[in-house]
Amino acid sequence: MTNDYRDLVVWQQSMTLCQEVYTLIRQFPPEERYALCDQLRRAVVSIPSNIAEGNGRDSRTEYARFLAIARGSVFEVQTQLELAERFGYVTIPSTVKALLTDISKMLFTTIRKFRSA
Repeated sequence: MTNDYRDLVVWQQSMTLCQEVYTLIRQFPPEERYALCDQLRRAVVSIPSNIAEGNGRDSRTEYARFLAIARGSVFEVQTQLELAERFGYVTIPSTVKALLTDISKMLFTTIRKFRSA
């Protein structure tokens, strides 16, 4: 836990991911604005939000729980983007795929560290 979650690389990268996903969503067809787009927005915003909330908790156990929720949201975003790609709405840039992978790995490592302490 840090004094300022904004100093965490994983939080910074998840904020960048939010920007990238919001840019991709603009390419979706209008009929998806209130379906897949909404789910994708909620899931991607959940990642940095849960990292921040967990950082503000009193214990490592609680923090790890919020990081696990954030990691679950990473997988949700991956799945939703893959669906969007299969439907032909977007091509997922390699930078977005790399961000998702990096964020997932950082979260996993931190969760494991907190749970073993």
